[in-house]
Amino acid sequence: MLKKVFGKQHTSIGPEEAAALIADGGLLLDVREPAEWRAGHAPRARHIPLGQLTGRTGEVPADRLVITACRSGARSRQAAALLARDHHQTYNLAGGMRAWVRAGMPLQAKGGRPGHLT
Repeated sequence: MLKKVFGKQHTSIGPEEAAALIADGGLLLDVREPAEWRAGHAPRARHIPLGQLTGRTGEVPADRLVITACRSGARSRQAAALLARDHHQTYNLAGGMRAWVRAGMPLQAKGGRPGHLT
């Protein structure tokens, strides 16, 4: 009954599992603010700020597994819950981009330059 009311559940995963899912065709959806994105984001990530996600869910491919990410994991949990209502498999990056960086995963800025967290 709860699934019918709230939609599918989402799961939190770590950066290594997220990287493996991305390598297998999953989409990393970064929901941070534009300034955070410009400072540094994961290669191949797509950017839709959380505040815009409700009106832009049609831009998230329904045929791909989605991993949501923000700085710490709080905003991306909200995004994962929103997307899980309409999407198949939705995961949240536990610890967000902080955990991504701690795990040694790359960040890039405009033009492919090395990025950083803000």
